[in-house]
Amino acid sequence: MTPVELSRTVLRAVRCAVDVGELSVSVPTSAVVTPPGPGGCGDYATNIALRLAGPAGRPAPEVAEILRPYIARDPGVADVTVTGPGFLNITLAGGALADLVEVVLEQGTRYGYGDTLAGQVVELRVPYDARAEIVADALVRIVATQGGRVEVRHLEPVNLRPVPAPEDPAPLGHDAARWALLHPAPHDQPRISADHLLQRENNPLFRVRYAHARTRALRRNAAALGYTGAPLREVRPAGRSRVLAGAGAGAGAGAATGVGAGAGVGLGVGGPGDARRAGVPPRTAGSPLVGPTPAEVDRLLGPTPAESDLLTALAEYPHALRLAARHRAPDRLARHLVVTADAVLGFQHSVLPLGDEKPSAAHRARLALAEAAGTVLAGGLSLLGISAPEHL
Repeated sequence: MTPVELSRTVLRAVRCAVDVGELSVSVPTSAVVTPPGPGGCGDYATNIALRLAGPAGRPAPEVAEILRPYIARDPGVADVTVTGPGFLNITLAGGALADLVEVVLEQGTRYGYGDTLAGQVVELRVPYDARAEIVADALVRIVATQGGRVEVRHLEPVNLRPVPAPEDPAPLGHDAARWALLHPAPHDQPRISADHLLQRENNPLFRVRYAHARTRALRRNAAALGYTGAPLREVRPAGRSRVLAGAGAGAGAGAATGVGAGAGVGLGVGGPGDARRAGVPPRTAGSPLVGPTPAEVDRLLGPTPAESDLLTALAEYPHALRLAARHRAPDRLARHLVVTADAVLGFQHSVLPLGDEKPSAAHRARLALAEAAGTVLAGGLSLLGISAPEHL
């Protein structure tokens, strides 16, 4: 289940509560779903109860308790908890985070597109200024991702006037010049400097493009080792979803893994079909029964902090894209790409096997996640009009 799908689940819950007379409110057109904040729990949280408390004439915790069972009955939801002043904290059912990676890989660079601005025509009246022109150009594509259309005009009164650049950014080259003008907030003066060209970690543009190139290099290196990545759904005992991957290169390449619900971890290999679905070679007569190593069992119990950071960045990308379109702010997208890139760079070293280690289900999982991250980075850079190199 993706954040967009979960948002629809929340809205359906409101509609159900209204239909049966438990709430007397207008059903909102959108519901914000984000990772839980301090004091929260689960995979995602929504403030929908706080938004509806006033119109409903009830305390937010009471509204949340009304909505809780309607959200919980969705098959993609494992648990719903009310915390704080009325936040609904949602734990996804098994495979929900795997769904996120799968959706990114299936939708490609169109991941995050929506209909928030469907049918709307946005008129941007801009001055004859390099930065305003570049911002408007990026907004044409960003607004289109949400179903809207931009018309750029050079008319008064101007309604898009970011702080102009202090000097001509053209000597930086196409990509660095665009980043220099798009990354700062509109009210901040852009910094036109050769620092944007440096291949150093303190250069945000370099980190974003380097992170994309690293995801593509990991895919090439994994192919050379004879394996690929693809999402596979598993559930850890605590109930939180995690991402694995199956489908190794060749017929039935991989490793057997199984996670049982409840107190323990169940390991084993069933028939040949089960083995292939789990990403393992069928067991032949006389061959030993092979399960995951103790290290792999530990890995199956939940995402590492680095994986969680990257999953969160991918899940928040559609929201960042909507905000960039709604507020006419490409800088919001640029900053989220930096967050995603930093998560990739903190995660990348766990993707490939080390030394004599053989590719396992965990490696395939990480590769699928890395490929999804590369897709998001490529899509975001393209919307900003900046290239995403395969090699850097």
